[in-house]
Amino acid sequence: MRRNLLRLATAGSVDDGKSTLIGRLLFDSKSLFTDQLDAIERASLSRGGDGPDLSLVTDGLRAEREQGITIDVAYRYFATPRRKFIIADTPGHVQYTRNMVTGASTADLALILVDARKGVSEQTRRHAFLSSLLGVGHLVLCVNKMDLVGWSEQRFEEIRSEFADFATKLDVGDLSFVPVSALHGDNVVEPSERSAGWYPGPPLLRHLEEVHVASDRNLIDNRLPVQYVIRPHGETQRSYAGTVAGGIFKPGDEVVVLPSGRTSKVSQIWAPGGGKVEEAFTGMAVSLTLDDEIDIGRGDMLARPGNQPHTDRELDAMVCWFSDDTRLRAGSEYSIRTATQTSKVEVTELDYRLDVNTLHRQTDAEALGLNDIGRITLKSRQALLFDPYRENRATGSLILIDEQTNQTVAAGMITGRSTGAPRVEHKASNVVWHSSAVERGQRLSTGATVWLTGLSGSGKSTIAVELERQLIASGQPAYLLDGDNLRHGLNKNLGFTDEDRRENIRRVSEVAALFADAGVVAIVSLISPFRAERREARKLHDGRNLPFREVFVDTPLEECELRDPKGLYKKARSGELPEFTGVSSPYERPEFADVTITPSDGTPAEIAHRIRESLGIAEH
Repeated sequence: MRRNLLRLATAGSVDDGKSTLIGRLLFDSKSLFTDQLDAIERASLSRGGDGPDLSLVTDGLRAEREQGITIDVAYRYFATPRRKFIIADTPGHVQYTRNMVTGASTADLALILVDARKGVSEQTRRHAFLSSLLGVGHLVLCVNKMDLVGWSEQRFEEIRSEFADFATKLDVGDLSFVPVSALHGDNVVEPSERSAGWYPGPPLLRHLEEVHVASDRNLIDNRLPVQYVIRPHGETQRSYAGTVAGGIFKPGDEVVVLPSGRTSKVSQIWAPGGGKVEEAFTGMAVSLTLDDEIDIGRGDMLARPGNQPHTDRELDAMVCWFSDDTRLRAGSEYSIRTATQTSKVEVTELDYRLDVNTLHRQTDAEALGLNDIGRITLKSRQALLFDPYRENRATGSLILIDEQTNQTVAAGMITGRSTGAPRVEHKASNVVWHSSAVERGQRLSTGATVWLTGLSGSGKSTIAVELERQLIASGQPAYLLDGDNLRHGLNKNLGFTDEDRRENIRRVSEVAALFADAGVVAIVSLISPFRAERREARKLHDGRNLPFREVFVDTPLEECELRDPKGLYKKARSGELPEFTGVSSPYERPEFADVTITPSDGTPAEIAHRIRESLGIAEH
């Protein structure tokens, strides 16, 4: 039986027990050699210990052993009869957050440890957020040192509930919780009798063996960034080598070479050992030969003619800043690397900095410092080939390099094409803003905007109607701004071109902000498929100091299409509705929604109540 591979990274605060947990996994699964155990025992005795310190399995640097902390990323490999594993033990210190990003960037699963005595910390949230940002689709929260809290079920539930509430703001599809004692081995490899009465789940290793990650890989969008041009076996025909970043390539497949746009067909595929293979899939290092002689070099990309990556000079990205010596500001210039491309870029805009505790956007930030996370707009000297990171981690990631020091100062995730230069607003010079004599605090109620976004048929309107009903019943003024209703009046002169759709969102944003300023909760129910437009709506409210809550109604496309209350999907599939969101036009999932709703979250009434709680508006 072929054992598939799971890449996992540990994360969490300092002294939460990450290295000890990994050591326990290796020790109890009998994955340590005798000489390794002897070396660990000698090192433990030299430090005054009375038994093997399993944290030393991964703390390989002298400074790490002296200080008892993890500094660098340590990789360990082991296997069970059911699966192979690559573990990245990442640092917990804030100072080494960049190393945590390195370790998690290729992980399928993140193990986030929490000390049961201390609970969820700022660094716990930071690492969970970074894991989500890096596209790690599976999180396991290990509540460690349960022996030091007497294996208290109540304490475990407190931590589980707090972290689960925070995780609703993250884009994480699979979240699990395991109570463990890494020092004593409880619930690591074998079940613990101490939690048998209240923890029904499997021990950690069994969960890692069973978690399904194969479907996480992008096997649809064919991408091969060219790294080398070689001549295999002394032949005159060139071969193009690289690691498949998406999809499956087979001999006979038609491909397009970007950025030139020339097409050809795959002739042969060679594996690193020199043998031919019949297909190359995501993650494989291969070289391809083509039927035609085409001028191809490092940085070019092979794709399918009908499924190509974006090609653009301007792009938006989320970045984590690594440098303690410099700060990222608008106007700064760096060298950028995406896949196998290198170019020079300018930071044209710093959109916002994120507060990792609340995930609120600080739109007035002027710079990013060490470990800060923010959204920026970049302009490259040459066109870059990329996919949004959420669609392809390999072609959607980037690093920024300071050309003066040659240091990597940031790592980032491309969110998509830039929305371009700000719209120039033409207005007469004699048009001025007239202030009201009524202060916001003098109004009878506090307003806000609730922006529900999701696919057609996701349930936005049903939730919005119930939310409006509950708010009015409780004495809070509220008004539903439904997208279809607004196109009967305010926006009836707008069509469905990209420009008209942007204008539709802009008008709705302005109206919602006026309602919110007047003390009314404006409930917006719009598909609003693009992040850029939703971001502009939030910016408008932030600029006027008005509360804004983005609610993502995360109903899968398949379920929306089964519901199809207006018959729109059927028309779209038959070609009657061109550019229909979810079928022929993309929907960009929110990166950091304030509230995420799934079909399993309860009735519309229960969901509406949860949204009201997020607003913090007291019942009357």
